[in-house]
Amino acid sequence: MKKFQVNILILCLLLGNYATALTGQDLDSLLNAEFGSDDPTYPTLFRSPTIANGHSVAMLPSRTLDWRIEHRFGELNSGVYELFGLDQANIHFSFEYGITDWLNAGFGRGTYEKTYDGFIKIRPLQQTGGSKVVPVSLVLQSGVYMNTLRFVGELPDYSFQQRLEYVQQIMLGRNFGDWLTLQLMPTYLHRNPNPSIPEQSDLFALGSGLSVRITNGLSINIEYFHLLNRDSSIGGSTLYNPLSIGFDLATGGHVFQLIFTNSTAMTEHGIIGNTTGNWLDGDIHFGFNISRVFQL
Repeated sequence: MKKFQVNILILCLLLGNYATALTGQDLDSLLNAEFGSDDPTYPTLFRSPTIANGHSVAMLPSRTLDWRIEHRFGELNSGVYELFGLDQANIHFSFEYGITDWLNAGFGRGTYEKTYDGFIKIRPLQQTGGSKVVPVSLVLQSGVYMNTLRFVGELPDYSFQQRLEYVQQIMLGRNFGDWLTLQLMPTYLHRNPNPSIPEQSDLFALGSGLSVRITNGLSINIEYFHLLNRDSSIGGSTLYNPLSIGFDLATGGHVFQLIFTNSTAMTEHGIIGNTTGNWLDGDIHFGFNISRVFQL
């Protein structure tokens, strides 16, 4: 499994470099209008369509593909024997495509619950300055997640519908000058109930995100979800609000994100209501996201 994951990552990097060679463009030039514009009418928001684990209000331009590999290791407090979590790994890969400047769609697959996911993002409003001021960017995100784990015999009636979860999210983002972006994201998660699994069917969370640009190539991001009606525990494990701190490194051909988080999952359905790590106890997962963008 570990060798397979490493090979996938290497293949991603090689194919990404090949794609850039074909187009003759790097990340900065492809996404300049969206993530690094010099035009004050369209201020820069986030460097990537993700803040850390969750989506950002940044959208891909039309006919642009983002190929993303996300990797989370085990908990840092697991000790030397587990090499502070590096012996363990979860991975999620996804493709996101800009159908238009205001409509993006994507799908992915992750090791967390062997989940397949799909989503769409629609931007009704984009922050602008100049003569027609729009104070915020508004993005609506809708996702569906399918759990494909093989369950044991005591769950014989676990239907296809009960394997599905749905997320609806409203994202409001605003850039303040050249160095600060804030985002709010009210989020609703629905699970189809199964009497054999003690989970809430409907969960509500208020998410928030922050990005501080330090240099042209470095930003610090913070992402936090406050669960409004979560259970105190699930399966005997105490639940916590997910908090992630990350660093965005723009390297010309990639956006490389270094992440520290108390969540194992890398999509909203697993983050909300299934985060059992406590930052104060050292239940922190180190990981990274690699985003490779090219035009088709």
